[in-house]
Amino acid sequence: MERELTSVFRALGHPIRRQILDLLKESPKTTGELNDFFPNVTRYSIMKHLNILEEGNLVVVRREGKYRRNFLNAVPLQEVHNRWVGKYIQTTASSLLNLRATVEQNGGKQTMTTNDNNFHIEQEIFMAAPREEVFKALTEKVQDWWEFRLAPEGKTSYFTFEPVPGGQFIEKWGENDGAIWGNVYYVNAPEEIRLYGHLGMQGAVNSSYTYRLIEQDGGTLFQLSHSASGIIQENWEQDHSKGWEYLLGTLLKNYVEKQ
Repeated sequence: MERELTSVFRALGHPIRRQILDLLKESPKTTGELNDFFPNVTRYSIMKHLNILEEGNLVVVRREGKYRRNFLNAVPLQEVHNRWVGKYIQTTASSLLNLRATVEQNGGKQTMTTNDNNFHIEQEIFMAAPREEVFKALTEKVQDWWEFRLAPEGKTSYFTFEPVPGGQFIEKWGENDGAIWGNVYYVNAPEEIRLYGHLGMQGAVNSSYTYRLIEQDGGTLFQLSHSASGIIQENWEQDHSKGWEYLLGTLLKNYVEKQ
């Protein structure tokens, strides 16, 4: 943990790297696109800055043909917050979803802004636990740590997750009431599992998410990929990004590391 935090602080120690993170917060960008924002900086220097950000796990890189697309990974920043800021102030967990789909109240009328577009989230978090234990917590033990609920207020619900093709990630309350959070369409246990489902997003939305678990340095590197397209409310990408940071970087990580 100390080594990881040192890498994070080193990555944040240069103004260009902080500007790069600000740009990636707006949207993922290729290395060439980032270089265009810094006309007085060489491409070689931008690559060095990106490598330091990647070493600090603040940037996740995905190869797309000959291009390198860079994604912001805010989970390490959440860990810094949890270690220091969270000790001194009461924090409210960021919502994974805007479940009520309400953005504003205007004279008693509900309004919301939507866009026919898409978003893509990439995050990574290191967990000091064996890969098999992380996979088990993610599936069989999800009830123990998954905090968000779709159940109506006052209803007690519970989760089941079948890690087999055709299985489902389900929340149930009552005998016949419940909601499907995800449908499993690919499993390579304990390395990878893929699902599709709205995750609480309402309307004409296609959503899929993938968990990858890689053995690394006596623990597990957890990689999340989440894509959604269709009628997307403007706040959904930010809500989901913060929600995943909290679920994976705080709830799941704490759960598996304390077992």
